[in-house]
Amino acid sequence: MKPSLADQYREILVGVGENPEREGLLDTPARAAKAMQYLCNGYTMDLENVVNGALFESQSDEMVVVRDIELYSLCEHHLLPFIGKAHVAYIPTGRVLGLSKVARVVDMFARRLQIQENLTKQIADAIARATDAASVAVVIEAKHMCMMMRGVEKQNSVMTSSVMLGAFRDNSATRQEFLQLIGRAG
Repeated sequence: MKPSLADQYREILVGVGENPEREGLLDTPARAAKAMQYLCNGYTMDLENVVNGALFESQSDEMVVVRDIELYSLCEHHLLPFIGKAHVAYIPTGRVLGLSKVARVVDMFARRLQIQENLTKQIADAIARATDAASVAVVIEAKHMCMMMRGVEKQNSVMTSSVMLGAFRDNSATRQEFLQLIGRAG
């Protein structure tokens, strides 16, 4: 029989030299298991359920931008958090996505073990699929605890990743407009 996640956390406590029977740690394995299940609940989500029909007919063909969507994820290499914000844009082709759904798409992928580069691409591809938009842009800026708390211990480093699809990739004016709207253009 496979040990429970809480049992595995108990073993981690033993492995780092702690006594899981001491007062402060008695409930830690169960709390840590519950926290990890929450932090990784993106595995239980799919795009159709996240969007939940919140697509609306629209004649707009102008850029839609949702910026500064906070995100919390776990580095798949060290299981340490990375924390930041996503900026998402798309150019509609007849349908727009409900505003909160853009943030929910970000969360669906952020709540999985990740590397930032893949997270950025997964969000862009999902927004394109959900909206049928030919043009999508995603920029993520994040601080990685695996780089801040261990290893090189660089406290002020921020990683930026981007994925540009359609006109955001092919048209420098469109890309520049997006970058200006999120405050990243020079």
